[in-house]
Formats: sequence, structure tokens, C-alpha cells
Amino acid sequence: MAWNEPGGNGDGKNHDPWNGDKRGGPKGGGDQGPPDLDEALRKLQDKLNSIFGKVNTGGGGGGGGASSSGSGFLWVLLVVVVLAWAGMGFYTVDQQERGVVLRLGKYYDTVNPGLQWNPPMIDDVTKVNVTRVRTLDHRALMLTEDENIVDIDVTVQYLIIDPKAYRLNVRDPEGSLANASESALRQVVGSSEMHSLLTEGREALGFAVLDRLQGYMQSYGTGLSISKINVKNAQAPSQVQDAFDDVIKAREDEQRVKNEAESYANGIVPEARGEAQRMLEEANAYREEVLARADGEAKRFIALLGEYRKAPEVMRERLYLDMMQSVLENNPKVLIDVEGGNNMMYLPLDKLMQNSNERRDSSRATRLDDQGLRELTDKVVDEMRVRQSTVTRREGR
Repeated sequence: MAWNEPGGNGDGKNHDPWNGDKRGGPKGGGDQGPPDLDEALRKLQDKLNSIFGKVNTGGGGGGGGASSSGSGFLWVLLVVVVLAWAGMGFYTVDQQERGVVLRLGKYYDTVNPGLQWNPPMIDDVTKVNVTRVRTLDHRALMLTEDENIVDIDVTVQYLIIDPKAYRLNVRDPEGSLANASESALRQVVGSSEMHSLLTEGREALGFAVLDRLQGYMQSYGTGLSISKINVKNAQAPSQVQDAFDDVIKAREDEQRVKNEAESYANGIVPEARGEAQRMLEEANAYREEVLARADGEAKRFIALLGEYRKAPEVMRERLYLDMMQSVLENNPKVLIDVEGGNNMMYLPLDKLMQNSNERRDSSRATRLDDQGLRELTDKVVDEMRVRQSTVTRREGR
């Protein structure tokens, strides 16, 4: 039944749900006020005491109930705060990280990867990545040993190897690294020549700066390890870059011409040496040939001398025939001056050879053998006798 429905309890009065009869109250009636806060706190305390194993000692006075309920609430609040504080102390360190723990501002420990717990607001934990390769770019104009200015652009790659030193020893490790890089780079560039830095000296520059910079980091105690120095660019200032490009191009052309000359020399010198050696070998062979031929001719002459002494007429004719063979062998025509006359005798040897060698092969017509030479000689002698007799007869007339 609704609270404002007339005759709700048969007494004809409207009943407010916030007001009603105080059942069991004094004089059995009157409007009921708002719920008692102390009573609510007392009930809450009784429930908490039953949870934590405490026993309620009785109703007691109103003031005593309020005091006990307030203290119970504070205990509950304290437990909740303690649990929240303890839960805030859990944290996770990744595999690539290390945790530097400061307890009340003083170094306490370095924790490894995993689930860790430290008292909140007492310990301060800083996670440091020890596997990531970090980079620092540096570019500056520097003076070389030969008093030239170069524009150097390098990249420094480094790792954090000591989280404690990185966190506590130096206030600004990256700033210290930048200043140390500037110092090391200027030291190395100041002791080098510009031509070396612009050409083949870049790699040596990187190694020299790396060694010097690593020494600086160790002496500073920054906890950093330099892994590599990359020289990205080394050039003359932009204001004079065109002139330096021309100089470099001229040097490259000079080196190219030198290489071409050396290549030509390497090709022509061995060839000349080979040609000279060949000429020496040919000269030696010719000398040996001449000596051997002379020795053979001398021995042949000695042998012919012995035979000549035995039969002079026969050897004289034989030598004459051999000489005629060597002279007439390749001469197709011969002119003979007849002794005692004014006419010149003409002997067409090629025609005579053609008549005497008709039965022979035409391919062998230009060369005489011993038999053909004798036949030719006989014909020449007969022809000379006939012509001589003819001339004598004409002169007798």
C-alpha cells in the first residue's frame, strides 16, 4: 500500500516512510527522526570485529560505542593504505634493462631483469637500457695541421655498460660525451693534413678518435662504451668547395695519367726485352751457323785438295762443272764474249732447257740436275765451236 494512501492502517492518517511510530518507544508513539550515525558505525564495527576475530563486549553507553567504531574504521583505513603502499612497490625490469636503486637518495643496489619489489617513497628505481646502441651526431669546422679548415661530420655510437656510473657519477653523461667528442676530434684533426682527411685518411681518423674518446669516457667514469665512430663527411668549407673539387680532380687526373704511363711501360718494356733477347738469340744462331759453315768449307777444301793432288785434270773439270752449275742454275739467259772476235754470243738457256726437258714434268723445268747440266754444257761447247769456226772462216776470206 502506498505511503500516502488514505486509511493505510485503518486510522485514516497518511504515513510518511521517513516518519512513523517508534515501535517500543516511550509512550508508544511520536514521529521517528533520521537514522542514528553512531548506531550505524557500531554495527559496522561489530561486523569488522567478527571478521578479525574480536568479540563485542556489550551494548555499553552511547559514547563508548562511538569511540570503538571510530577506532575500528581507522584500523581498516590503515590496512587499506598499507596494502596500497605495498602494491605500489612492485615493478618489472625488462631483459634489456637494469634497475639502479637509490634508498633515501643513496645508492643501494642494481637489480637484474624480472619482477622486483622495493619500498615505495623510500627507494627510487631508475631503469637503464644497457643493450640499445645510442648515437650522437657531431659536426664542426676544424683547423688541420697544414692550417686548412675542414668541415667534419661524425656519428658516435655508444652503449651503457655500467648503469650505476651512468646514473650517479656524471650529472649529464650525454653532454660530457659531446664535449669529449669535440675535444678528441679536434685533437686528431689538428694533427692531420687536409689532403689525408679528404681522401684515404677517413678510416684512420675514425679509429684514432675512437681510441682517444674511449680513454676520456673511462677517465670520467661515465659508464659509457664507445662502439664505433662513423665519419659521414669530411670536406672543405662550402665557400671554397668548388676550388677544392678542382684540386682533387687534378690530383685524380695526375694519378690516372701516372697509372696509364706505368701500364704502358709495363707493357712495352717486357716486349722490348723479349725483342732484344730474340735478336741476341738470332745473332748467336747466325754466328754458330757461319762458324759451322766455315769449318765445313775448310774441311771440304782440305778434302778436295787431297783429291786434286791425285787427279788434277779430273778435279779441275769437276770444279768447273760445279761452278757452272751454281752460276747457271737460276739464270735463264747467258751472254758469252767470244775470244778473238767482236760478236757477243747469246745463249737462251731457258729455250735449251725446254728442248732438253720436253719429256720431263713442267714443274721441274726451272732447276738443273747434274745430267741436265752436262747435256747443257755439251751443247754450249758445241755451239761455241760451230760459231768459232764460222768466225774463223769469215776472217780467212
